[in-house]
Amino acid sequence: MTSTKNIHIADYNYDLPDERIAKFPLAQRDSSKLLIYNKGVVSEDVFTSLPKHLPKNTLMVFNNTKVIQARLHFQKETGATIEVFCMEPFSPAEYQQNFAQTGSVEWLCMIGNLKRWKEGVLSRRIEVKGENITFCAERLPNETLNATGTNHLVRFSWKSEGQRGSWFTFSEILEAIGELPIPPYLNRETQESDKRTYQTVYSKIKGSVAAPTAGLHFTDQVLKALDASGIDREELTLHVGAGTFKPVKSEEIGDHEMHSEYIVVKRQTIEKLIQHGGEAIAVGTTSVRTLESLYYIGLKILRNPDITEEELHVGQWEPYEEASTPLPRREGNGGGSVLQAILSWMDRNELKALHTTTQIIIAPGYEYHIVKWMVTNFHQPRSTLLLLVSAFVKGNWRKIYDYALAHDFRFLSYGDSSLLKMG
Repeated sequence: MTSTKNIHIADYNYDLPDERIAKFPLAQRDSSKLLIYNKGVVSEDVFTSLPKHLPKNTLMVFNNTKVIQARLHFQKETGATIEVFCMEPFSPAEYQQNFAQTGSVEWLCMIGNLKRWKEGVLSRRIEVKGENITFCAERLPNETLNATGTNHLVRFSWKSEGQRGSWFTFSEILEAIGELPIPPYLNRETQESDKRTYQTVYSKIKGSVAAPTAGLHFTDQVLKALDASGIDREELTLHVGAGTFKPVKSEEIGDHEMHSEYIVVKRQTIEKLIQHGGEAIAVGTTSVRTLESLYYIGLKILRNPDITEEELHVGQWEPYEEASTPLPRREGNGGGSVLQAILSWMDRNELKALHTTTQIIIAPGYEYHIVKWMVTNFHQPRSTLLLLVSAFVKGNWRKIYDYALAHDFRFLSYGDSSLLKMG
């Protein structure tokens, strides 16, 4: 672990001209370029050809999270504009319960122009489905929250001026007045078209403040082609936080704090993974982090069969502190497989889905257990996502990125795609 913590982020820098960052998506999602890295060889194709480059009878796993319209704006009587960026639910803490609340909710938020909002309640009149509503935001004491102080506890409340405004859900409020958060490096305002293009075609579960962008290339036609090619498909949920854009400011990654993210994995997905020998093709780094976290969740359960769901959280450095043991290919007679251990634990606790959080950081020195192929975009210099890719291709990331830069690939969220084989 010491060597991984001592990695210098400066070694993962490269020159990315602004003109290579895709500011808008292509008109046709699946017409993007596809870089293929297989056994050290780099080639290219178009994304519609993805199925022919995948091994047969394998399992592809997608993140079905949906980006919420998380940016809210208020104007004080002084004229100052305050932006409240909803990061994660606090009360109720479960996403879907929170979105379904009527009247009031509490969220952990980032606040823009914080110095102009020392105290008091912010309010604005809004219209939801033809009804006038008074919508309020109030800062609450947050001494017990994260030490970095980047998130603040905010209570939102709303009251109708008519018949049923208080019965509107928080989800409906966000849909009516929230702004979709696009990545800061696009250096532009959110446009109406982003509401469609910055969501995957299979997005279902609301909760992310950033899209799992590797999935933006998929169309219904590509998904049907995967099915026709005999590729099995499963979905999981990781709600992407704004920390995905957090730059590594420390010289060594050991001093960088990863953000924690909420994950949900259904029982049937665990079963499918076992059927496929505990191996998968991950669509995007969010799916990678979720799948690899499952391995360490299973180890926790093997050590403590009575562990609670709250204790399943995967810490940032946990993988490097664990003894590295290979994932069994088959389900052991005694349930020795880490995935089988998760299934057995879910059965004992009568759970149809696993709900927990992960803070895992994947960097050179990490040994992958479940993910064998990865579909991913091209990431920012000096980012944890570039570290994740480097660990996957055994340090050969520069060969991939040099090729992409030399062959006119488009970078970052709305950019082109790559298919990487581990090793």
